[in-house]
Amino acid sequence: MLKWVILLPSLVVLGSLPMPVALSQSLGAANLSSRTSFSIEPPSHSNQPITAIPRLKDVELLHTRAILLQQPTQINIAHFVVSQSEPSSTEPNVENEEEEEIIVEGEAAPPARSAPVHTIEADDIRKQGSSTAAEVLRGLPGFAINDVGFGADTHTGTFYRGASINQSVFLINGRPFGSNVNTYHGATDLNSIPVGAIEQIQLSSGTAATLYGSEAFGGVVDITTKEGGGPFKANGLTQFGSFSQSNLLGQFNGSVGNLNYAFNYQRFKTDNDYRVPVGAANRGADGRLFNGDSTVDNYYGRLGLDLNSRNSLSLDVSTITSRRGLLYFGFPLQRDRLDHDALNVGLSWKAQVGAGTDSVLRTTLGFNRDYFNTYGPTQQVFYRTGTLDSQALTARVDHDWQVTSNYNLRWGVDVKNSFLNGEVLSTTPSLARLNETEDRDRFQTALFALNTIRITNTVQAEFGLRQNFTSEFGNYLNPSVGARWNASPVVAFRGSWVAVQRDPGLDQLYLFDTVHNWLPNPNLQPETGSSWTAGVDLRLSPSVAAQLTYFGSRLDDRLGVQAGRWQNIGLVTTNGLEAALRWKIAPQWNTFLNYTYTNAEIQTGPERGLQLGLVPFSVAQFGIGYDSNGWQINLYANYFSGARRAFFTNPGDLTTDFSPSWVRLDLGLRVPIVRGLGVVVFLENLADQTFEKANRIYQPGLTFRVGLQSY
Repeated sequence: MLKWVILLPSLVVLGSLPMPVALSQSLGAANLSSRTSFSIEPPSHSNQPITAIPRLKDVELLHTRAILLQQPTQINIAHFVVSQSEPSSTEPNVENEEEEEIIVEGEAAPPARSAPVHTIEADDIRKQGSSTAAEVLRGLPGFAINDVGFGADTHTGTFYRGASINQSVFLINGRPFGSNVNTYHGATDLNSIPVGAIEQIQLSSGTAATLYGSEAFGGVVDITTKEGGGPFKANGLTQFGSFSQSNLLGQFNGSVGNLNYAFNYQRFKTDNDYRVPVGAANRGADGRLFNGDSTVDNYYGRLGLDLNSRNSLSLDVSTITSRRGLLYFGFPLQRDRLDHDALNVGLSWKAQVGAGTDSVLRTTLGFNRDYFNTYGPTQQVFYRTGTLDSQALTARVDHDWQVTSNYNLRWGVDVKNSFLNGEVLSTTPSLARLNETEDRDRFQTALFALNTIRITNTVQAEFGLRQNFTSEFGNYLNPSVGARWNASPVVAFRGSWVAVQRDPGLDQLYLFDTVHNWLPNPNLQPETGSSWTAGVDLRLSPSVAAQLTYFGSRLDDRLGVQAGRWQNIGLVTTNGLEAALRWKIAPQWNTFLNYTYTNAEIQTGPERGLQLGLVPFSVAQFGIGYDSNGWQINLYANYFSGARRAFFTNPGDLTTDFSPSWVRLDLGLRVPIVRGLGVVVFLENLADQTFEKANRIYQPGLTFRVGLQSY
């Protein structure tokens, strides 16, 4: 028996664990697809050759991707003890041979989690033809994104499992960039995050809240940006389309000695002056959408330096400059403009601690700034402007330690100091008394520890604690638990539960909303509750994988607006079902299907029994793709069941009415011209039907984009 000590924030646990045993092939039901290839790397101090693993299926883990038209992913496997007692059908008969243990060393792969993890890679993003992070997330299970694409409205909603955008955690390279700003011109604007610099987006939930924040009611979205390396390489995209849409992208990367680099520039522009039906938001006298234009410039750079074989530094900087007209909640003929400028800087040091590769320490410093300015006329006579300048300094120490082959401890500390400078000005006589300038700040820190224990070869448990300290709302503890049972190589069962808390935004507490005339409320209480998942992962065959997840939450003191003032409106419960299926039909053909049902029901107050506004009951995505010798054909279908209007209805409408359901088909093509260069074509809304995306925001008919892409 091996005695061990687990260090938790404010908790010491003593116990014992069994010594490592050989992994059975039933571990193989965890989380890697049949297309995953394995990269076995020797430790830096070893000159011995690595013995090949004759039965890779013994360590193969089930991994369900949300977008399934992708290239294989390279991973590293470490400290796996692989049983060879059962010979492969292609190997000589070795029944009489003794069982052999092969220990493979390399950087440890993360353990399979008790809640689903969905990943989309850069290649899949390109195949989708996505221009912004919002368009990418739209295709992931559990997400319902109303404010995306043509005429995108920043207010009609981004929801994950019924939770709003500020009830999920958004990260860039593992550090937060959301500002918890909630008024009309704030919040995390995913439509202002172009995709040119994105290498991967990963969506997780459950015990991930222990690692990244107690406000992860829905989940954690981690955006990983591109790294440099290898010889110099440059590529780009030039694309033009309907309604003056253009997308220009240039990027290059490479390395010089131990220094690697990557730089990216992207400019996206569209006029969005398409025809909309009578009753649509911002329908001008000519019958076209008014004030829907958007221009976004994005710069990104990353430098990485290998100090030695065990230490590396990286610095990444990204900027956003966005200028756009505002459409929100179906208001008629709004002329407000939104200027959004963002800067995100991160410096990270990664070190392998000790002599082995089972202890990795990451230290990160970050700075994030979001500057939002909304301005425009009021009733054609008066003028208003609102400014939110949100800044945050962050620091994180994260130690990932494989204590034994059966026990992983990931623990550390998060520190964040947030600042909000807000200014409100209105020339409307009745509102002039509310003109103000606010300068507020908030300090938050947290200690976290997530223990992952392999109890047997097929059973894994997770136990997490996150102890939070805040300058305004005191201290609070958020525990989490999870479990996973790999019942067979075909079936794995999992479940998770986590306590959550989200503190009100500084704007909700102190700053008047001069567009909607919503008053702040300094007496707001945090939203508190819990969320949970239960599900099954299925490996139906080497080419077919599926996931089924039940999710739920219970949230007290949810924040909302009543009688023109921010309030804690009461209890909301959410129950839903999430399904994902992938099938590799043939070497060149892949297909996927996602479906999410969400029942987010208000349990108290005058809207008791109603679905949360703008949250659809059902969304679904389907895709099938062909990829061979530079040729690509991808067909996508999206279904949206409609959502309760809830806000600012037209005469004769009710706030209990639902917008109509819709289905949209999109087609993407790439035709190679010469090696590494092709023509790309995207046809959206193939049925050529105008439909209401959400709350009188309309999608135009058939649209196109065409351009040249190097790859």
